[in-house]
Amino acid sequence: MTVVDSHHHLWGADQGYTWLDDPALAPIRRTFGPDDLAVAVEGSGVERTVLVEGGRGDTGEAALLLGYAKESPLIAGVVAWADPADPALADTVAGYRALPGGERLVGIRSQVQGERDPAYLDRADVRRGLRTIAAAGLPFDLVVRADQLAAAARLAGDLPEVRFVLDHLGKPPIASGALETWRGPLRALAAHPNVTAKLSGLVTEADWGGWTVGDLAPFVAVAVDAFGPDRLMFGSDWPVCLLAASYGRVEKALADALPPLSPTERADVFGGTALRTYDLRS
Repeated sequence: MTVVDSHHHLWGADQGYTWLDDPALAPIRRTFGPDDLAVAVEGSGVERTVLVEGGRGDTGEAALLLGYAKESPLIAGVVAWADPADPALADTVAGYRALPGGERLVGIRSQVQGERDPAYLDRADVRRGLRTIAAAGLPFDLVVRADQLAAAARLAGDLPEVRFVLDHLGKPPIASGALETWRGPLRALAAHPNVTAKLSGLVTEADWGGWTVGDLAPFVAVAVDAFGPDRLMFGSDWPVCLLAASYGRVEKALADALPPLSPTERADVFGGTALRTYDLRS
């Protein structure tokens, strides 16, 4: 079994990640580079990773991330930022592929969770851009809030030709335990076969200082039932996860929170789904 971490970040403290200015994020307000990643995964069994844009919101970040992937044998793919509503999106994607490390581009993401317009995912310009991403042979990572899951389900149903990857299970309300408000919209999204999902970012949706595996397990069980193991993948969300847990503790917590699975199903969650979804190259 090839173990893949389908979701992590790297950033420089002086590279424009202004969201890190939040006082609560002080523990992760420093530079995290490929060498730090290598140390974090040591002993975890993780052999390959997917590096995801970090919320900077500009095309210049892609050169940094693809450069990391070119130099690091651990980073198998990069999900870069691009604005789906940008009329020049096709040129942007082509430009990314021409960069050093451009062959490691495996997906596109934008910060949909930050959009205040409840109809953002229904907009014609956004949907046109998502079709452009699909035409380029890439999936689109959906980082959305729980209250945006219903719109995401409409989107996936209306655009069956686009492959979507739901990040962080749509940020379920683990800290409050309000599973019912999230379960229905998640199931509606999972009903569309063009959607896979990441079992990532869960510990930071829980009580950072007091979460247990038992807090995560009901939400993980819903996801397994809705998507099936062959459409779910492990993601650490490192270094954001450090707010609530170490890399190793996140990986072990997911392994412990999963319902009983066959060896083949566990291999999908911890590697196979990511390899297929992102067409990761050797």
